[in-house]
Amino acid sequence: MIDPAWLKTQADSIREADWIDPACYKKYNVKRGLRNEDGTGVLVGLTSIGSVHGYMVSESEKVSVPGQLFYRGVDVYDIVAACEREKRFGFEETAYLLLFGRLPSKAELADWEALLAEYRRLPDGFKENAIIRSPGKDIMNSIARAVLMSYTYDSAPDLLDIETCLRQSVELIAGFPTIAAYAYQAKAHYHLGKALMIRFPDSTKGTAENFLTLIREDGKYTQLEAELLDLSLILHAEHGGGNNSSFTTHVVTSSFTDTYSSVAAATLALKGSRHGGANLRVQRQMQEMKANVKDWSDQGEVADYIEKIFKKEAGDGTGLVYGMGHAVYTLSDPRAVMLKAKAQQLAREKNRMDEFNLLDAVERLTPEVFEKVKGHRRDLCANVDLYSGFVYDMLNIPTDLYTPLFAVGRVVGWCAHRMEELINSGPIIRPAYKSVRKHHEYVPIEKR
Repeated sequence: MIDPAWLKTQADSIREADWIDPACYKKYNVKRGLRNEDGTGVLVGLTSIGSVHGYMVSESEKVSVPGQLFYRGVDVYDIVAACEREKRFGFEETAYLLLFGRLPSKAELADWEALLAEYRRLPDGFKENAIIRSPGKDIMNSIARAVLMSYTYDSAPDLLDIETCLRQSVELIAGFPTIAAYAYQAKAHYHLGKALMIRFPDSTKGTAENFLTLIREDGKYTQLEAELLDLSLILHAEHGGGNNSSFTTHVVTSSFTDTYSSVAAATLALKGSRHGGANLRVQRQMQEMKANVKDWSDQGEVADYIEKIFKKEAGDGTGLVYGMGHAVYTLSDPRAVMLKAKAQQLAREKNRMDEFNLLDAVERLTPEVFEKVKGHRRDLCANVDLYSGFVYDMLNIPTDLYTPLFAVGRVVGWCAHRMEELINSGPIIRPAYKSVRKHHEYVPIEKR
């Protein structure tokens, strides 16, 4: 074991060596986080896959507008509305649209669904070698490891032609929900002492229904539960090329590495609490709020607690109300709007409207409290994470699977962005970093 005292001393040395005066970033006009001073993103690429619209720039000023999300130019509202109107699941259709750039015909959709069904069942020996025999404590890491091990099951893993990449993409999109479910079952058995429950996917069911079947002991679910999970997968499938994990896909792909390395890297980027892991922060904060706010229906008491969070007197001490605010969306996050509407239906069915109303209060009151505490107004809309954790909780999905479910949806976008990067074949992504360390002479070891 490494001596803790040595670690502390050396870590302090590293902190001193690595610290950079924040004034330097302004001096050299560094776009930290690839953000401009007004919060807008620095333009680093072009994409035809997804479009996130949350503001306009008019006469050099940022103007807030209701949020919109487009997949290949199609408004996600229209995709969701069609599925609800026609009483069918839409994740598979969404995946087809994102990969191929157009909506499928009925025949094409049926063939596509059959193709995904064929590859949901993992290759012989794969689940044992990649998942069951090496159970991980974190499901996202287990997924990334399984993705990397998929390389060894591919007869031509390093080819960069689009046909090969598409084949790999189909296998990954189909296999991700099965991998996530099996990784959870392995953890539950080997680390939590539960029975090991492994089922084969049902070829007659889609992604959402299969996932619920694979993680539930009785394999049962209601139609509304499956519809809500399907909606969540649709909304998480893509979010433009600038989100952290999709940008990671572009960066790693630009080095001409293999598909599995690219998708594994994106998976681990999504794991971070600032990205896909944010819904866990929301859940933790809401649990604390439920425990400390005596009357959830008292708007004043809820507002007082939000004020304490902003003042770092409650929450995790960061002063952030998780689930509120977004890097692009200003007046509204369309994903949150759609998920909230469906979540309300399930909350009524499961007699959990008091919790739903508390989330709604947080959404309504947070901008007012922010202005009161900070002394200035800021557009703070609910983002998708405010409601996604609540949705998963109502679906009895273990918290270990919250972020993996995000990955089950988003792998579609990653695969689409990888092919886009390969097709347009730009140079390796290599932004500049300026050194602020002064030069000094090498000191011979006997003089140190």
